Amino acid sequence: MTEVVEKKVWQKTFGLDLLRAVPMGIVETVGSTFAMFVAVGILEVGTLSKSAIIGGPALGLLISLFSVAMVRRMGMSVNVASALGWGVSAASFAAAALFPHQAGIYVFGIVLAALTHTLASPLQSQIYRQLYPDKIRGKLFSSVGFVRAGAAALFGFYGGRWLVAQGVDYSGLFWVFAGCSLLKAVFTLCMDRVYLRKTGKLSLLSAFEHLRDDAPFRKLILTWMLLGLGNLICMALFVEYITNPLYGFGFGAEKVSMVTTTVPMLAFILSVIVWGVIYDRVEFYRLRVIVNLFFIAGVLVYYLSPGYLGLCIGMALHGMGKAGGNVLWSLWVTKFAPADRVGEYMSVHTCFTGIRGVISAFAAFQIALILGPTALGIIGGSLMLLSSCLLIPEVRANWGK
Repeated sequence: MTEVVEKKVWQKTFGLDLLRAVPMGIVETVGSTFAMFVAVGILEVGTLSKSAIIGGPALGLLISLFSVAMVRRMGMSVNVASALGWGVSAASFAAAALFPHQAGIYVFGIVLAALTHTLASPLQSQIYRQLYPDKIRGKLFSSVGFVRAGAAALFGFYGGRWLVAQGVDYSGLFWVFAGCSLLKAVFTLCMDRVYLRKTGKLSLLSAFEHLRDDAPFRKLILTWMLLGLGNLICMALFVEYITNPLYGFGFGAEKVSMVTTTVPMLAFILSVIVWGVIYDRVEFYRLRVIVNLFFIAGVLVYYLSPGYLGLCIGMALHGMGKAGGNVLWSLWVTKFAPADRVGEYMSVHTCFTGIRGVISAFAAFQIALILGPTALGIIGGSLMLLSSCLLIPEVRANWGK
């Protein structure tokens, strides 16, 4: 009887997650394409504003450590806390739509929307840990990722065409993002309630104790820091690189959305379910290094190839790496953390993701201006290669598993 109830629970969660994947995919295009394109191609904001837009999601991940601690102390469900954050995101997107061509309001609205959107990341891992079965968690998660990437690819393609037709009027785009944020909140509230382990006092930094006590976790956080820094400094310049004429391309909205959203998302779609199945069957450290190689190849081809085809190939390789990386990034703590501490482990992971995201958001533009985008790609690829090399002892030790 218990197995039937458990099956009903994960099937219900999976169904709602598939529905939620559509608005999630649409909102993803904000960070991958549209927020930066509007900032550079329409509003022509300065470097500080561009860095703030890139750094908004990272700042949200950085402070998500404290949001997990607050949720634990208050006894609020993960579902409600996530929905509240996405409600604020919706209001922020609406502000950007209500006051078009007000650069200050636009930047503030996009940064706040991105920040509150990412606050829920460690909370979602607790949902996946409690409501999805261990043996097929990767497969279920990657199936949802398939739908999310499909929605992002379609919206990136048609959204870019729509924006070209509208000229400089981008407000309708951000009304769509506001509505999708609300839909995400609704579908999450319809899932079974998930709660973190409640504490009697508020200790904002207690989750960092796991770094002291858990050596494998500490090593993985270090290597993820190097990988993330290398990948994020390259990703920060993806849109700027082909939008700003300074770097030799100066593409419009349709071409930018094709290269930075549609192509990588199609590659993501074609590979994400395969990555999910592999995640359930292949030893973690080996899979981590394999995924890293796709990221390295993607950024090197993107920044070292001079033409449109090279850009597309680079983004396709990066999209395949992102598909595997998305599965690993979201689920790896479910393999390493005790069941009731997944949210805490994930909050440490997202906090460090935020730290490297903030650093890369401001460093990427300066590196590109001083050394050029080719040097940026080489630096990023080298950091990711170093991260992979540091995991070789673990790969060897676990080779037969």
